[in-house]
Amino acid sequence: MTVTQTSPQNPLPLLLLGKGADPASERGVECPGDLPAASDPDLVDRARRARDALGDRAFLLGHHYQRDEVIQFADVTGDSFKLARDAAARPDAEYIIFCGVHFMAESADILTGDHQQVVLPDLAAGCSMADMAKLVQVEDAWARLAEAGVTSTTVPITYMNSSADIKSFVGRNGGAVCTSSNAQRALEWAFEQGEKVLFLPDQHLGRNTAVLQMGMSLDDCVLIDPHKPDFGVTDEQLRAARMLLWRGHCSVHGRFTADSVADVRDRVPGVNVLVHPECKHEVVTRADYIGSTEYIIKTIADAPSGTAWAVGTELNLVKRLAERHPDKNVVFLDRNVCFCSTMNRIDLPHLVWAMESLAEGRVVNRIEVDDDTAHWARVALDRMLALPAISAGSKS
Repeated sequence: MTVTQTSPQNPLPLLLLGKGADPASERGVECPGDLPAASDPDLVDRARRARDALGDRAFLLGHHYQRDEVIQFADVTGDSFKLARDAAARPDAEYIIFCGVHFMAESADILTGDHQQVVLPDLAAGCSMADMAKLVQVEDAWARLAEAGVTSTTVPITYMNSSADIKSFVGRNGGAVCTSSNAQRALEWAFEQGEKVLFLPDQHLGRNTAVLQMGMSLDDCVLIDPHKPDFGVTDEQLRAARMLLWRGHCSVHGRFTADSVADVRDRVPGVNVLVHPECKHEVVTRADYIGSTEYIIKTIADAPSGTAWAVGTELNLVKRLAERHPDKNVVFLDRNVCFCSTMNRIDLPHLVWAMESLAEGRVVNRIEVDDDTAHWARVALDRMLALPAISAGSKS
């Protein structure tokens, strides 16, 4: 069943999320102990009482894509790397409660002290993009590059949206991590070290950065597909290409199309199209502005009153921006719903359960990265941190 929520300026189609789960196939769907029902009328009060009971012992992080019922309890909000750094800046907090997804909690564990414990309220809150690059696949791809004789000139770069073991692989092999804000600078650094880049796991961020910000052509890019024989490339293609793009993408941003842009321009006169660089190349080349989540938030905040904006990113954030800036016409880029389904697993029942458990002295859903993996992932993160800052977005 589909319902439509409307506001004077911003009709947003919303899809009611289905109920039920398959514990046999989904990690963390069921929690030990009592998980309060979403309809519990005392849920918000229970959350407040548990948060008060934890006090300064807990630091609660809320990613921008979280639903409002969770964000209201966050001590800080931000994108994945900002939140991990915020956690590292709070060494006195015994518990880091990360309302995000699994790879974000891993990064927080890597950057925080050994005495701190990182908790993910629902272990099933993963990231489809991160899951598209498994360590064994990447190691096999690296061996394929070795067969073609290009590993000595290839620098691996992984997007922050990747697992700890992928970050560790990159650290071991002379590479670095990047965010959507500093992908250009990370690539510039990589090309100072070598002739090629293996970009993991988001092909769209890699392609858009290389072509739109660094002046490469689409012919400079080749796709590494872990599901095809020989990864879908010949030795000649590997030797000729400069950007070796992993076949991964964001399930949210990948849904936007060129038709989405054309449609919103027809529906909203004078609209500015603002999209995340995880969107497809055909989308970003038709947009007016491209940038990270933080760039999107700042651009809308700084925009003149009365302007119209179609935003291509996760729907929870777009709704929040529309509510925060009623003097502007902020609409969702596409007609169809585009929540991040895994991010939405962190709901109020799971958060209440996690906080009440901690308040009672039971640590649940702790995220721990082993020492060796954490060491090399930290090497890759530190290489990124050493890069000078550049702009987080651009006008096309």
